[in-house]
Amino acid sequence: MPRLCVVCKEERASVKRPKTGEQLCRNCFYHVFEIEVHCTITDNKLFKSGDRVAIAASGGKVLAHIMKTLNDRYNYGLDLFLLSVDEGITGYRDDSLETVKRNQQQYNLPLKIVSYGELYGWTMDEIVKEVGLKNNCTFCGVFRRQALDRGAVMLNTDHIVTGHNADDIAETVLMNILRGDIARLERCTEICTTGDGRIRRSKPFKYAYEKEIVMYAYFKKLDYFSTECVYSPNSYRGHARTFLKDLEAIRPSAIIGEAFQIKQEVKLPTQGVCSRCGYMSSNELCKACVLLEGLNRGLPRLGIGKTNRLRKIHGEMPENTATMLHFSQLQIDGENGKSESDEGKKRR
Repeated sequence: MPRLCVVCKEERASVKRPKTGEQLCRNCFYHVFEIEVHCTITDNKLFKSGDRVAIAASGGKVLAHIMKTLNDRYNYGLDLFLLSVDEGITGYRDDSLETVKRNQQQYNLPLKIVSYGELYGWTMDEIVKEVGLKNNCTFCGVFRRQALDRGAVMLNTDHIVTGHNADDIAETVLMNILRGDIARLERCTEICTTGDGRIRRSKPFKYAYEKEIVMYAYFKKLDYFSTECVYSPNSYRGHARTFLKDLEAIRPSAIIGEAFQIKQEVKLPTQGVCSRCGYMSSNELCKACVLLEGLNRGLPRLGIGKTNRLRKIHGEMPENTATMLHFSQLQIDGENGKSESDEGKKRR
């Protein structure tokens, strides 16, 4: 005998929620999913009436639909904009941008597209040719975050919403634990953070499972692009994702994580601004400028890699950025088999 929806008790259940195991009809699934996102927004006071909100739409087509739907239904009073980043990945982002352009017509929202080529003078295809497939995601992650902030400034918006979901946050938590990155471990589970120029950045899908987002898009027949980036299979995040999917199969609730409390005696980096581009940074130069310095000097691995060995050889890394870049090059030369100075050997 067919099971009935546990909510309405009338329609035949056609969806089993990965998050709770409840069996729902499609209409109730839509309603429950949208209500949960609405509660996330209202409980955390993410917006106030009159906010100009940029929806990061490169991978968040479902987010654009949800934000438009909830803004109209509950009268948030938001001015919504679509903001997309063109990383310059042939055969991948080209198709995704076409989807975003169709979304612009469907939802009648203004669209702004910013590109790596225009902002940094490099596309991801060009960067990958220089650095290979091992560290390319480092460049893309750094550049993309900054590109979103810069695009939001161009749109004169107060707020950026991203499509990061519970799975994404769990992956980031695991990665930061494995890296021992205490500062990012504390920030990565926050639902709202502050970016460049005090622009707020929030995650309305923080408690939404990726499977449910995909199911929602599929059953709603949304114009949705879900192809994996051609450069991501070798990424560090991919290994964390594989581990978490195996863990989720055993215990679905393992995906949901909450904020970490860091002991007060742990000294976290002081945030300032980059002396070159003015973007937020805890060093003299932001990570994007350090990476661009390497690309423009023909040293693509400048600023990438571990610094523990350098600290052992040269002592603590100096704050002066020019010296920091020099030490980064010494590390690269060492990895390429070049001999170190006698002084370096003595310090080791």
